[in-house]
Amino acid sequence: MMEAALWLLATIAVYAGAKRLYRMYPKLWLTPLLVTPAIIIIAIELLGVPFKQYNNGAGVLTDMIEPATVALAVLLYKHLDVLKKNALLIAVSVSSGAIAAIVTSAGLARLLGLNAQMMETLAPRSATTPIALAVSDMLGGLPTITAVATLITGLLGMIVGPLVVRLCRIRNPIARGVLFGTSAHSAGVSKAFEYGPVTGSVAGIAMLLTAFVTLCAAPWLVSLFV
Repeated sequence: MMEAALWLLATIAVYAGAKRLYRMYPKLWLTPLLVTPAIIIIAIELLGVPFKQYNNGAGVLTDMIEPATVALAVLLYKHLDVLKKNALLIAVSVSSGAIAAIVTSAGLARLLGLNAQMMETLAPRSATTPIALAVSDMLGGLPTITAVATLITGLLGMIVGPLVVRLCRIRNPIARGVLFGTSAHSAGVSKAFEYGPVTGSVAGIAMLLTAFVTLCAAPWLVSLFV
């Protein structure tokens, strides 16, 4: 029990340190989403700690993903007027992006010769982690690999997103929010808040809507490729 608590505290400490470092030096390769798991993986490998033993303590953080996602409603409420004014635009844009993510994931898997299970595993990668894992399990995929694909998607979104914003000269906070929330789920929301509270709030609703569309559309769209 004590060892489990120590791993939980160690994970929180590493994340806090990584977040402080990122604030001092805001480089993409220093993002806590990348640094924290890298340090933890190295640590448990060097110490020979089984993942199950580590997860007995740090698994509590995984259980907090869902309530943390729901807590975004507070931020959305603060900018409710902006969301209402642009509701149709956000809904159409996000739905199109979510469907495109599912189709391209399953389509590329098919093109690369991957089996049906891998298509089902990768299809929900653009949804927020709890939904992506649930959809993957529902489709018959491998949730463990889905979790990794979701993490990679978030990291790529954080890296590529700012480049798209600069190259395409996207200055509208609504457009920026839709971009990050649809393509990079919670990692994108975190990055979006660096552009401002409105962009972050729109990214939050985009992430939730992406999850909903993925949950509803993924089973039907993936069946077209299997």
